[in-house]
Amino acid sequence: MDTNFHRFLLATDRSDFSSGAERVAIAMAEKCGATLVGMTMVFSNPELDAIAPERAEQAEEEACNYLDRLAADCAPREVAFEPLVRHGDKPSDEIVATADEAHANIIVMGRRGQRGFARLMLGHATARVVGYARCSVLVVPRAGEMWQRRILLATDGSRFSDAAADVAQMMARECRLPVTVISTIREVFSPERGREAVEAAERTTAAFRQAGIETETTVLQGDPEERIIEIAAARDIDLIIMGTHGRTGFQRALLGSVTERVIGATRWPVLAVKLQSRAEGRE
Repeated sequence: MDTNFHRFLLATDRSDFSSGAERVAIAMAEKCGATLVGMTMVFSNPELDAIAPERAEQAEEEACNYLDRLAADCAPREVAFEPLVRHGDKPSDEIVATADEAHANIIVMGRRGQRGFARLMLGHATARVVGYARCSVLVVPRAGEMWQRRILLATDGSRFSDAAADVAQMMARECRLPVTVISTIREVFSPERGREAVEAAERTTAAFRQAGIETETTVLQGDPEERIIEIAAARDIDLIIMGTHGRTGFQRALLGSVTERVIGATRWPVLAVKLQSRAEGRE
């Protein structure tokens, strides 16, 4: 898997909910020397556009002006910026298609605020982007910032977690940050499966330390999403990295339930790492 990030896609809806994603995408592009493709969408309805073409023209102008302001933010940081306006009525499909066409290594997007039970689950569009994109997806809450303190890597020993570990190691080296590796043991686990959780954390930690990265290991009992969020708060984490699926998930599902809940509930950026390109089509 390519862990050399050199082309980022920033998908912004031009609302305050995308402000964190915009800040982080520009900072990441500067840090990695990457090109930033800034994409926003104009909702298009052929029948309405034919009746009121001035509405479509105004929406296009507003989108271009917004991307011009992002380009101005990139200029003093010497970040190469490519503006792109897409037209359509399905944001997730447009974002995924743009990432493919732009050969993006990573998609950076925001997350809308939610309360109560809704906080535990992602919005439909975000979940579809994470599920269908061929590249990894960084979901940034509105208050999200570029990480400067510590990275949390969640692992369960699956090949999805191994892919996430590759990316976490690259991020830790680039940003010179320590890493906390966490693995959880559910109550329903057999003793053998519990030992595998411990071994997965120890194996990953050993690889990081061999690479010269300051690393600590935490293995806890309980629900993974709850333990991940608790440790992130306790250890002053400002980036969570995890695979899109776990060992117990259905690989054909768009997105693993633990990853979905962590992204939906946490106040930190979450990088959902893809194992490989998806072969399934989008409906």
